[in-house]
Amino acid sequence: MAKSPFLSCSFFERDPLVVARELIGTELVWGRCSGIIVETEAYLALNDEASHTFTRPSTRAFVERNHPGAIYIYINYGVHWMLNFLVKGGERTGLILIRALEPRRGLSAMRTRRGVEEQRRLCSGPGKLAQALDITKRHHELSICSGSRHCLLPRSDEDVRVVTDPRIGISRSKEFPWRFTLAGSPFVSVPVRPPLTRRRTAMTLRAK
Repeated sequence: MAKSPFLSCSFFERDPLVVARELIGTELVWGRCSGIIVETEAYLALNDEASHTFTRPSTRAFVERNHPGAIYIYINYGVHWMLNFLVKGGERTGLILIRALEPRRGLSAMRTRRGVEEQRRLCSGPGKLAQALDITKRHHELSICSGSRHCLLPRSDEDVRVVTDPRIGISRSKEFPWRFTLAGSPFVSVPVRPPLTRRRTAMTLRAK
């Protein structure tokens, strides 16, 4: 039997931190548009105060009833849709937020939806990429593993350097280094802080 050209559910049946890291460098195909994933964040279903499962019964129900690779969509601050994938079947369960893409195909459509021309700004944030790809609540609970219209293509180059640092834009469990970015990519939402800067920030917080 021919091997599927896109990532299967088994990809998402592992630890969320492994999946979040290995999504970097894969290509997200969304209709006629696509982009290389350059930034993700992992959120655990248990004991992670920044995860929706910590405070939202509806998210816990979503995790229970869906298979690995299910698409989880929510709206942030009543404005921006956010794209996540369910990771389930390993020792830990979680959700992976797709934070940024390097646009590859469908740039004209992306520019029209975003109202900006600069390629670097089209998908440099979770809300931006959702707008660029026209991702909305109608995609909630679909699967990223079930067809070629919405799918993930494997890395074309296995020599992908991934940088980890703390998650951003959250107020709880900020210390966990569960944000993953493609090293040197100009398409990430927020540049990775140098390790020295991170250490100084941590020391300042401890001093307070």
